Amino acid sequence: MTPQFDITPKKRASQLAFLHRQLFNAPPVWTPKDADLSGKTAIITGSNTGLGFECGRQLLDLGLNKLILAVRSETKGEEAKRALLLDRGSDKSSIIEVWKLDLSSYDSIVAFVERTKTLERLDIAIHNAGLLKKTFEKNNSTSHEETIQVNYLALALFTLLLLPVMKQKNTPEQPGRLVLVSSDTAAWALFKEKNADSLLSGLDNPKSFDGQDQYATSKLLGQLFLTELVKRVPPSVAIINAPNPGLCKSSLIREYNNPIQKIIFSILQRLLGRDGSVGARAFTDAAVKQGAESHGQYLEDGKIQPMAPIVYEPEGETIAQKLWQETLNELAFAGVVDIVKSLSGQ
Repeated sequence: MTPQFDITPKKRASQLAFLHRQLFNAPPVWTPKDADLSGKTAIITGSNTGLGFECGRQLLDLGLNKLILAVRSETKGEEAKRALLLDRGSDKSSIIEVWKLDLSSYDSIVAFVERTKTLERLDIAIHNAGLLKKTFEKNNSTSHEETIQVNYLALALFTLLLLPVMKQKNTPEQPGRLVLVSSDTAAWALFKEKNADSLLSGLDNPKSFDGQDQYATSKLLGQLFLTELVKRVPPSVAIINAPNPGLCKSSLIREYNNPIQKIIFSILQRLLGRDGSVGARAFTDAAVKQGAESHGQYLEDGKIQPMAPIVYEPEGETIAQKLWQETLNELAFAGVVDIVKSLSGQ
């Protein structure tokens, strides 16, 4: 059943609504008076810089016992670890570890999740890592376009493999939190390939590639995946939600090779972009304060809001079902069909 929103999906997706959010709204601030993460363990992907790094800092400020920085470059991860520890000053109570995770590689994701099984507990996992490619690039091992590979297929595999671990290390009464970072751009995706015989194959076509729309589409795929996932995985396994940090000052601009596009995006960031510490509060809120009512929901500024309009249309439901099946087929090597069945109690 569609939740009751205070705004329609179409209105929320408008440019005017976006501008209002950026100028007048912000994610809530949580302090140690509001939440205590003592004794808890969290994983954040893409956490050596930007929003992931800032979220790590915020969780530590709330008393987090162990933070795992899941990063592609262990060298950069160690630099981030040193910076976070320096922030703690004389407080030596928190443990920070750097674990390698390359989202371009299925093998790396499988190995990473296997390693999580050795943890004493796992309370929070925040999947923040992603990329925006301005030129077409095919993944060498899977042959999928790299944006879709990292932003969508890696997210799906990471999620499906990690859920049994989170279920085992928590209880139905106090489930873990799995946060899948989303974006405004999902509502603006053209998704030209939505009528293709194969959605994933259609997105691998270099002739129709547009970097900005491919990024937006990858975020839309994440929303569609989430709607199907929560039909099968109850919140007693883990509370899974999808916060949007809004437009933030970030390093995504480095991918723009067109000088005019780079200038335009730079101006937008300066005029409208939130500081990373503000955007990261959306992740912290989703992981710390949002309850079972947020399971399968999209969050903005601490509130449940509509996903992309197409998600709620009959066409979107058909696409979501098709994407779900294609995704299970793509990831069949990891036994994801049996994992989903076990999580849904079948």
